[in-house]
Amino acid sequence: MRRYVLRRVGQAVGVLWAAYTVSFFVLYYLPGDPISALAGASSDAVPVDPAQLAALRHEYGYDKPVLLQYLDYLGRALRGDFGDSVSTGRSVRDTIVDALPATLQLTAAAIVLAVVVGGGLALLATYTRHRWLRQLLLSLPPLGVSVPTFWIGLMLVQLFSFRQHWFPAFGNDGVASIVLPAVTLAIPTGALVAQVLAKGLLTALDQPYVDTAHAKGAGRIRIHLRHALRNASLPALTIVGLLTGQLLASSVVVETVFARNGLGRVTAAAVTAQDLPLVQGVVVLGALIFVLVNLVVDLLYPLLDPRIVAVPGRRVGVA
Repeated sequence: MRRYVLRRVGQAVGVLWAAYTVSFFVLYYLPGDPISALAGASSDAVPVDPAQLAALRHEYGYDKPVLLQYLDYLGRALRGDFGDSVSTGRSVRDTIVDALPATLQLTAAAIVLAVVVGGGLALLATYTRHRWLRQLLLSLPPLGVSVPTFWIGLMLVQLFSFRQHWFPAFGNDGVASIVLPAVTLAIPTGALVAQVLAKGLLTALDQPYVDTAHAKGAGRIRIHLRHALRNASLPALTIVGLLTGQLLASSVVVETVFARNGLGRVTAAAVTAQDLPLVQGVVVLGALIFVLVNLVVDLLYPLLDPRIVAVPGRRVGVA
């Protein structure tokens, strides 16, 4: 178990380093540079003194060779210092801290909705004895996955904000403003959870231990929830861990559609301005959340299925 945990922690550190490195070099080799973009956005067609641009590049270290810039930023990032935003001048840490709560609220609400609705749909579809109802319920997840997120958001705003006036269409004003964005994120996420869990449940219900449980007098609900669900939940748990990181990326689109002030809009503005320090901070935060969630998922595997073991040099599997 100790080797299992150490290997997962090592993989998490590797993912963080890879995310930081890839984002740095992608932004570095984009056409232009942050200082020129900032000067072009604020000059109002007035030429900017090249000496001032050179002074700004020197201040932010953009006049150094790329490798030295990378090592300098990486060294400061290891100390938790991502510097100041080039476009706003604020500390990267303060900018992220201010925007993070709204995005975490949205993501948490979407995850809860996705797990509850997607899991309930999968359980109902695999429990019912009515073939037509099962086929109808199992056809819903592919539909939810195929519909674009931005289209879902626009339809929800049109129906429940502009026509019914049940929820606000824009902003961060109270709990009601989270409902439509959370549902927008939860629909495709819950659809994936339902697909994976339903497939796992159908496979588990065909196993010999289900016949044994029936022979011992166990009821359908007990077999479904205690025996089949426990064995079918591992793939769904993996999907939930992966989708948590994906939801942070999807929040860029959703927060734009609903005009919410959160990490998504901060990220979009930083990428547009090639604001390297701010983008680096957001990327590291997103990667950190992703690896922490997946680390927790990995550590839950042996609790759900004791047959899962860590074999040196191999992937985790079923013994």
